[in-house]
Amino acid sequence: MKKLNCIIVDDEPVARKILHEFVEQVPFLNMQGKFENAAKAELFLRNNNVDLIFLDIEMPKTSGLQFLQKMEFESTMAILTTAFPQYALEGYELDIIDYLLKPFAFNRFLKAVHKARDFYQMRAGSSTPQSYIFIKSEKRIEKLELADIMYAESTGNYVSIFTENQKVIAYLTMKSLECQLPEKMFIKIHQSYLVNCDRIQAIEGNEIKIGNRSLPMSRNYRDNVMNIVQQRLLKR
Repeated sequence: MKKLNCIIVDDEPVARKILHEFVEQVPFLNMQGKFENAAKAELFLRNNNVDLIFLDIEMPKTSGLQFLQKMEFESTMAILTTAFPQYALEGYELDIIDYLLKPFAFNRFLKAVHKARDFYQMRAGSSTPQSYIFIKSEKRIEKLELADIMYAESTGNYVSIFTENQKVIAYLTMKSLECQLPEKMFIKIHQSYLVNCDRIQAIEGNEIKIGNRSLPMSRNYRDNVMNIVQQRLLKR
């Protein structure tokens, strides 16, 4: 997939700086420019190909919502970045990709840009299924192939993701990780465990065996786990 060309439109210098730093950490994003008002952004859009806009709402003269309403570039996606939650409904009525409330963490930003990437691929008619995710681990971004992930374990404020050869510590919640993974392929078996269905070797009582580990399966998740496993068996 080609990189998504993106711009930032925000009248706050600090917000532009933070967003720029976030963009630079995502391999499939390509920064094209930063603008403090809608007028400069519109002029840039008329002469450049932009796939994604990170757009503030409350700006002088022309607000982000007003900018979206009159924007002539239908193929350009928008993610709203604002400190004001009351504009969410109006934003989604204008077909935005996501609505980020300041101050937002990198993990929330990452979820939003993955949605943009998936929408772009769908619109382009790509039939290639998602095969990897990007995870922020300490000061680097790790690319993990979905097929290599065996399971994830939640511990306090971070999640440990296990493959056969490595353990990646990601500073995000289990729910945030779930949102980045394909449904049915990865399932919750316990409040603290998420497993790759293709890696399940056996289910014995209330335990699931993956590799050399036996992971606990909670009663609350057992029925859902068994249903999904049986559905996958029928499709084989």
